[in-house]
Amino acid sequence: MEAIRPVPRTLLRDRAYTAIRDAIVAGEIEPGAVVRDAELAERLGLSRAPVREAFSRLVDEGLLESKPQSYTRVTPLVAADVRDAAAVVGAMHELVTRVGVPRLAGADLAVMRAANERFAAAVRAGDVDAALRADDDLHEVLVRASGNRAAAATIARYTPLIRRLERRRFGEGGSCRSAGLHERLIDACAAGDAAGAVRVTADIWRSLEELAD
Repeated sequence: MEAIRPVPRTLLRDRAYTAIRDAIVAGEIEPGAVVRDAELAERLGLSRAPVREAFSRLVDEGLLESKPQSYTRVTPLVAADVRDAAAVVGAMHELVTRVGVPRLAGADLAVMRAANERFAAAVRAGDVDAALRADDDLHEVLVRASGNRAAAATIARYTPLIRRLERRRFGEGGSCRSAGLHERLIDACAAGDAAGAVRVTADIWRSLEELAD
C-alpha cells in the first residue's frame, strides 16, 4: 500500500481552480452567476477549503468578483478588460517568440505544424474546444522553448479572460484566429527569422484586441 498516499492539499486546490476556471471560460457558469463554495465543493467531491482557495485565485485573475459577506460571482465580459489582457498576453508571446525561435528544433516545428492542422480542422468542424486546445499547443512550443517562466505564468494567468470572448464569438458563428497566420508564423520559425515571427505574433494578438471591439 505504499503507493497510496494522502493527496497534497495544493493538488486539491489546483483541481478546484482548474475545474471552476474551465467552467467559467466555457460559459457553463455564465457571467453574473453567483457561485457558492458549498455547492461547487459538493459537485467536485471536495471540501469547501480548496474551493475557497480557488475562488481567491480566480478573483485575483479577474474571472470572479467578490463582496465580503455578500456574494461571489462571475465577472461580466468587459471589452476593455479583454483588450488589456490581449495586449499583455500578446506582449509576452512576442517576447517568448523572439527568444524561442533560435532554440527551436525540427521536432518543435513538427509539433507546431501538427497543432495547426488540428486547429484548422477544428475550426472547419465548429469544434471550439479542439480549436483552442490546438492553438494552445502551437503557441506553447515557443513558450517552452523560451524558458521564460515569468512570461509563461503571465500568459497562463490572463489567457482565460480572452478565451471567454473567443468562445462566445465562435459560438455566434465567427472564427477564432487564423490558420493562415499560424502558417506564416511557422514558416518564419522554420526559416530562423525571429523578427518575422514576432511580427506575425503581433498580428495574431492585434486581431484579438480588435475582437474585443
